[in-house]
Amino acid sequence: QVQMVESGGGLVQAGGSLRLSCTVSGLTFDDYAMAWFRQAPGKEREGISCISRGAITTDYSDSVKGRFTISRDNAKNTLFLQMNNLKPDDTAMYYCAARAGAYQSHSWRYPQYFSYWGQGTQVTVSS
Repeated sequence: QVQMVESGGGLVQAGGSLRLSCTVSGLTFDDYAMAWFRQAPGKEREGISCISRGAITTDYSDSVKGRFTISRDNAKNTLFLQMNNLKPDDTAMYYCAARAGAYQSHSWRYPQYFSYWGQGTQVTVSS
């Protein structure tokens, strides 16, 4: 079965950095567009970044653009999110998600378009 395991979360001070990883098994990784979502307590799940199957195209929400970088290593079935200049508002549970097929610029921000999800990794940014 499909397994997606996030790691790399933790507690960091504002202005610091973290690198999240998502290791995937049970599917053909390079057949899937991948994304990172986050969800803070009491808030809806927010799509923050997406990357196409071949890593040619990336996209970001306005809230993280210029601070976060998404990447993938298809040889290692792993998705990454480099997070720099972290802010207290970035505090949330972070999830990776997989969607079969091509990157879709008009829909990647919506959780319902993704088929597979990890369990999440907590990121807490202190002020």
